[in-house]
Amino acid sequence: MVTLDKVSRSFGSGAASVPAVREVSLTIETGTFATIVGASGSGKTTLLHLMGALDQPTSGTVMVDGKNIGQLSDDERTWLRRDRIGFVFQFFNLLPTLSALENVALPARLSGGRLGPTRKRAAELLERVGLAARSNHRPDQLSGGEMQRVAIARALMMDPPLVLADEPTGNLDSTTGVTILELIRGAVDSHRTVILVTHDPTVARVGDRVITMADGQLVKDERPEAE
Repeated sequence: MVTLDKVSRSFGSGAASVPAVREVSLTIETGTFATIVGASGSGKTTLLHLMGALDQPTSGTVMVDGKNIGQLSDDERTWLRRDRIGFVFQFFNLLPTLSALENVALPARLSGGRLGPTRKRAAELLERVGLAARSNHRPDQLSGGEMQRVAIARALMMDPPLVLADEPTGNLDSTTGVTILELIRGAVDSHRTVILVTHDPTVARVGDRVITMADGQLVKDERPEAE
């Protein structure tokens, strides 16, 4: 699903250049729940942005869903992000003027999906994350945990083969965080890969594969369930 070959990303230029990711090579197979863990500044979020076509490497190759991101046009990268990758962010990124159902349906509406089938699927996804009764509530009427559940439902709206989650439990209490992790893990199946970034080693251990970053480099790659 995702392959990185000697990927580096630096910010700035010349003497002011700061390396965020340094020659990372790895492959994450379809159907894997991979977690990337590391301290602040370790490069983990930059790596996730490269995988999600939100950024491009300074050098190296990023392959996602069989496509070389560096060879895609702006429009093709937009299509890839919209239709083939689901995103879950720490701060939810819900549109405040839209209801929960409208937020979930948004990716399909942007891709030209018909209103009726789109609303039906959005309602089904909200039911799946336990928020059927809150579908008409706006984000400011929801708790943090509820907003994150809406964000998970939205990430699944286009049935993407890849879901990327950036510190999805970072703003939540521990009990709610466990619920969110269970929902995210439940999104993994034979055709869907989930990659989750966290600074918390305990959260990271829920993954099938735990990738540790430090100073922009991959320093450890473990498979806890295989141990």
